[in-house]
Amino acid sequence: MKAILEAINLSKTVTAPEGELTILGAINLSIPAGSSVAITGSSGSGKSTLLGLLAGLDTPSDGKVILDGHDLSGMDEDGRAQCRAGRVGFVFQSFQLVHSLSALENIMLPMELGDLANARERSKEILQQVGLSERGSHYPSQLSGGEQQRVAIARAYALQPKILFADEPTGNLDQKTGSTIIDLLFDMNKHSQTTLVLVTHDTNLASRCDVTYQLEAGRLI
Repeated sequence: MKAILEAINLSKTVTAPEGELTILGAINLSIPAGSSVAITGSSGSGKSTLLGLLAGLDTPSDGKVILDGHDLSGMDEDGRAQCRAGRVGFVFQSFQLVHSLSALENIMLPMELGDLANARERSKEILQQVGLSERGSHYPSQLSGGEQQRVAIARAYALQPKILFADEPTGNLDQKTGSTIIDLLFDMNKHSQTTLVLVTHDTNLASRCDVTYQLEAGRLI
């Protein structure tokens, strides 16, 4: 199966008071379209840094990332953002909803920014898919953590991305709520035939994925 995402000799080095510090070193991986991949490792192993590089949110010190056939390493920030648009969705541990917008409006936002027609109707459909059709007019402060993450997942799938990046999607949730969110995430992923790349320390979540990459001290083991 064709790879939708590749990392080739990917490294990230930063300057620290004690000198050069290598956060990631010589990472090589290939992720087939439609697959689910977990990136695991202890705190400080470089998981979120790797996710940021793969998504084009940060630039590597060496190596390159090929996202859906596009070499991100040769692009500036605007070019990477343009490449992500319509291709990439995100789900974060901290939900990152716009607190001045209702649940429905949060889901509509990426569609309106993308100038898509029928944003409200489409958003209502997705809200129903995540089981929150009765909560569309509620603001994030009126929703539980699990409900906020449902809205965040709905928003991530609003533009039907080819690839979804999730950074510790259950990190701020209790075990029961987290389990429900995991089920929803994989159900939505299967329904949308999206490639799922997630960072997690949750072994149950990682075990649901097709492939698991483990990082230790910035290297794949």
